[in-house]
Amino acid sequence: MTGPATDTGTTPPAAPSLGRKVGSAARWSLVNTVVMRLGNFVTGIILARFFLGPEAWGVYGIAQTVLLVLLSANELGVSLAIVRWEGDPRRFAPTVLTLSAASSCLLYAALFAAAPAVARVLGSPEASGVLRVMCLCVVLDGLSQVPAGFLTRAFAQGRRMAIDGLNFVLSTAVTLLLAVEGWGAMSFACGAVAGNVAALIGCCLAAPGTLRFGWDREQARALLRFGLPLAGASMLALGVVNVDTMVVGSALDQLALGFYVLAFNISGWPVRIVSEAARRVSFAGFSRLASSPKALASGFGRALGVVVAATVPLCVLLAALAGPLVELVYGERWLPAARALPWLMALGLVRIGCELAYDCLVALGRRRSLIAVQGLWLVVLVPALVLGARTGGIVGVAQGHVLVAGAVVVPVFLIALHRGGIPLGTVARACAWPFLGGVVMTAVILGLERYLGDGVLALLATGAAGTLCYVLCVLPGRSVLRG
Repeated sequence: MTGPATDTGTTPPAAPSLGRKVGSAARWSLVNTVVMRLGNFVTGIILARFFLGPEAWGVYGIAQTVLLVLLSANELGVSLAIVRWEGDPRRFAPTVLTLSAASSCLLYAALFAAAPAVARVLGSPEASGVLRVMCLCVVLDGLSQVPAGFLTRAFAQGRRMAIDGLNFVLSTAVTLLLAVEGWGAMSFACGAVAGNVAALIGCCLAAPGTLRFGWDREQARALLRFGLPLAGASMLALGVVNVDTMVVGSALDQLALGFYVLAFNISGWPVRIVSEAARRVSFAGFSRLASSPKALASGFGRALGVVVAATVPLCVLLAALAGPLVELVYGERWLPAARALPWLMALGLVRIGCELAYDCLVALGRRRSLIAVQGLWLVVLVPALVLGARTGGIVGVAQGHVLVAGAVVVPVFLIALHRGGIPLGTVARACAWPFLGGVVMTAVILGLERYLGDGVLALLATGAAGTLCYVLCVLPGRSVLRG
């Protein structure tokens, strides 16, 4: 304990405000995400155009889906305590690391044994080896959760950018090298493992002294009570995002799965660029505001407004110009993927809002509400996707996604937020001007495309005109986005 402060005649420097910390971290996070995603975008184009066909992308999609589901539960949700709990996190960090590492190793052992059966059920028996290699990332991710949590808690997104850059450079180099050598989907798996090894080393260097194992029984009980509901909700959330790949893989052929995976990856560009940048600071920021309902409602409204305003034009561009853009970027053989893209862009916009609401509800401690919402989403979604696959192929799957999200999930999330102290009017004000701008932008792009065609210069002119109209529509609501 420190004694009372004494007057030394000097004024200590003021600590940065929470808003300033969040703003700085958000800027670093946005730069980081944009740079990494552009790099991944270019890498994906090279692989799709020159080295890997739809079948290899289908195998990769299956492996990536299984990996993401495992990652949602690999540390039992306990690592969020590093960010959320008050006090010095170094007291309980060793117990968090022990729980995280043990659960990650058990999950990987189970996956290693079940990989052949999982691959057969998902319609890609040849994905078994890729699954076993790629899911080594589960163990590496479990080990990195504690140092990464310290960086998130401290809003140290500049250091996170350096770590992610190292991950990207190494994983991309390994993936491209092996793809050139003809390794197919296995090149993705080996690249992912190499990148995660680099990320683990980087996290340990950026947050020294945090990779220490330890055990305290009382702390472990408290951590599991805190984390297990969040892990369950996270697993349901990732199940919602990835169950479509499983449905397409089992109900359709591998070629259709490859087209769907590419379309879904394209639709994820705005989600990853905007939402990922926001979520690296949103949970920590909402957690600090959770004790003040008025401040939390205001903070959530501004965060939602900024995220939606940044996402709408990206979604509109990719949806309205889906066919010409896919053909221009990936080549004519990938055109079937463009048919599902407009629907998946609508889904991406909904997901961004739901993910921000998810973080807000976690910060409020409304874990039961989250589990109920995600469970309802998954239960309603699975039959809708199966029916969509049988009646409309990959387009039917995308339509089923949008129908369930818009008609069921969004209203339920709004009710949960309202009960948590976020008025519906706050959400409406945050989304009103961006949605109006999106409607106008869509009309302008579709009208100009009809007259200008789909050449490169025409696409640039159409996109620029649509974006300008969007900006003019959003300007009246700029006061909502400030702060």
